[in-house]
Amino acid sequence: MRRGVPRPLPPWARVAGLMFGVGWGANQFSPLLLAYQIHRGVSETTADALFGVYALGLIPALLIVGPISDRRGRRTSVLAAGVVSLLASLALIAGNHALGLLYLGRFLAGLASGAAFAAGTAWVKELSGPPHDPAAGEQAGARRSAIALSAGFGLGPLVAGLIAQWAPDPLSAAYLPHLVVIALALAVVLTAPETVGDADGGRRPSVPASVRHMRFRLIVAPIAPWVFLAPSVSFAVLPGLVTHSTAGFRVGFAALIAGVTLGVGILIQPVARRLDGTPGVRGVVAGLAAISAALLLGALAANTHEWLLVVPAAILFGAGYGLCLVSGLLEVQRLAPPDELASITAIFYALTYLGFAAPIVLAELERFAVAATLLLGAIALAMLTALTAIVAQARYPAVAARSLT
Repeated sequence: MRRGVPRPLPPWARVAGLMFGVGWGANQFSPLLLAYQIHRGVSETTADALFGVYALGLIPALLIVGPISDRRGRRTSVLAAGVVSLLASLALIAGNHALGLLYLGRFLAGLASGAAFAAGTAWVKELSGPPHDPAAGEQAGARRSAIALSAGFGLGPLVAGLIAQWAPDPLSAAYLPHLVVIALALAVVLTAPETVGDADGGRRPSVPASVRHMRFRLIVAPIAPWVFLAPSVSFAVLPGLVTHSTAGFRVGFAALIAGVTLGVGILIQPVARRLDGTPGVRGVVAGLAAISAALLLGALAANTHEWLLVVPAAILFGAGYGLCLVSGLLEVQRLAPPDELASITAIFYALTYLGFAAPIVLAELERFAVAATLLLGAIALAMLTALTAIVAQARYPAVAARSLT
């Protein structure tokens, strides 16, 4: 009897591993914003710009690479994303002494994310079913890709921030774990089977027809920015509001908040799957309710400068993130026929990443109102989004993927 023979990773897990690595590289920078201000004297305005330049690479890559992968295949797009993610971390290490290279590294991280997330999510979905995984349920693809991304988003900043808190050369050492993670992920994904055949490579409309569906317009598009607004406010805004009470542990505290936020985002996803076991908006409404409660705690933390309020806020932001992400992906996968899956997923992710602009928008608006007031105003927007989804669900019940109105 043979014992101890390792079983090969299932195909979907090989792709999910690379999505995990790219997600790690995308978000490892977040808790280091404070570290650059402390160790390099980077201004808050420059730190916000470095945080935001990521989107300049991400959104065009999403919108371009997603449709390309629908026509030409998933493998090339996802492999290229992994290589660019590795180059991004190398640029960030070199940027320790050159600000321009920090901008380049963040831009490359955005390119890698855009290329990986749309094509990778579609690839995982296609590998989570016959003939590659016939036992997988209908929701397995969305759940697996969401968990892979969330795990990378959470572990990346947690590890990088804790290294930056105590390592002797923090702004170089913080990026080294990602180089190992992404190199291993690249080696593993090479053996994942392609799922887009030559017959699928014809010309298609540049904008997928599924986008015209009223459920996409009234449910998916409005909730999408809240997906990443939640974690970006949690670990890019709230720790900065309580620096008076975190003293010499500011970078480590930001890292822990990032880890808590995305960790809860992973743990809540089975709940999201059950809430959306039948088409509806229960997951969306629950996610927006959690985000609203988190914003309320954030407003209280802004007034009291009490770090203890930030921890439960991070938990609620993580819950809202996980619920809205899985609900959005499931809705997209119901709407999209196979030949539009990566394209419409790319549009969904592009809309989600608008939420990463929240810290910059809040910083600009603080010229006119205090942070607590702005966070309370965001609650009203979250409630309006939830109401819109409820009304849309009543008027436009979920239908088959190809039945567009």
